[in-house]
Amino acid sequence: MRGNGEAAAVGRVGYVAYALHLWTVFGLFLSNLAGVVTLAAAVTLRPKLGDRARPVLLPVGLFCLCVVLSIAFSVEPATSLGGGRKLLTLLTLPLGLAWVRGRDQARAIVDGLIVMATFAALWGLAQLFFGYGGIDQRIRGPFSHWMTFAGVLLVADMLLLAQLVSGRGIAKPWRWLALLAVNLGLIGCLTRGAWIAGAIAAVVLLLLRAPRWLAVFVPVLALVLVLAPTRVRDRVVSIADLGNFSNYDRLCMIEAGWRMARERPVFGLGPNMVRELYPIYRHPTAPRHWVPHLHNNLVQIAAEEGLVAAAAFLWLMAAAAWAAYSRYRRDRGSRGGASDLYLGALGALVAFNVAGMFEYNWGDTEVQRLILFMIALPFCADAEEGE
Repeated sequence: MRGNGEAAAVGRVGYVAYALHLWTVFGLFLSNLAGVVTLAAAVTLRPKLGDRARPVLLPVGLFCLCVVLSIAFSVEPATSLGGGRKLLTLLTLPLGLAWVRGRDQARAIVDGLIVMATFAALWGLAQLFFGYGGIDQRIRGPFSHWMTFAGVLLVADMLLLAQLVSGRGIAKPWRWLALLAVNLGLIGCLTRGAWIAGAIAAVVLLLLRAPRWLAVFVPVLALVLVLAPTRVRDRVVSIADLGNFSNYDRLCMIEAGWRMARERPVFGLGPNMVRELYPIYRHPTAPRHWVPHLHNNLVQIAAEEGLVAAAAFLWLMAAAAWAAYSRYRRDRGSRGGASDLYLGALGALVAFNVAGMFEYNWGDTEVQRLILFMIALPFCADAEEGE
């Protein structure tokens, strides 16, 4: 049996490594390295996850089972085998439940994520002075793709907004400057799905916590549209244009994805098979003959892992959102509580799932790791330090 001192030391290592695992998602090698340390600490100490996390552990377990079965029954098992790597990323959820205990530890990680995202946003904004900014060369900060950049900023944006509307840090200028930088980064990356998701999630947060802020939010949003550069306004207008190349291409992808799911509803085609077989299923008028994925979380999962996996994904997201919302309702009137954390997790989940209607962000490792922590966050903040 390990002594209390040794167990406490391993616990500190696990917590710090887990925090670094999230704070370094801009460099997956660093994030993976921290994840290995986190996992090694968990294997050493074997912390209990607690029964309260069962509502999200059950659906994620079912999802993992579906992935394994979809590999086994894939139309090309050898090609799909590499898709098993996605199971490793899902460890971010149970490891968060294992190492982050109590609102102080959870809040420290959230603040670190906000700082990381702020620097990423400033990095992206600096790229505007080096030839970036157009539709063919969008700003992306330290990330390899602008949609990854937008997905990370979107999570931080909701966490920040939840803090401010809850009154935490509202008098600290750095939080407002961080909010400005993150939102300028989101505007500058020209990612329309992130704009829609951010606007909808922000309205949800304001309705829940500070509905009077909507009287400010709407005029500010209108002012931003008026003052925005032409390329930003053109992107906004294109959202409703079904003849737009990108919009129509996404509709064709959805149609192809449901054809795949109807053909193999139980196990799907298998991981990594959409990119291999899309030319067979594509609509004849689809603008592109090949795509890496289907730009929609639910359709992509249904096509590759089957309808049960898609249902497990929906179950996971609904259970996580309910956990955050129910704890927020319970805690919102208390002083020194964690209502800002619960509200931030809810906002991030809403934003992620709305954005996931236009982009396969569940398959974006950097974004997925942050969302897995958002799923764990209500249970982490609600846990006792020594539990």
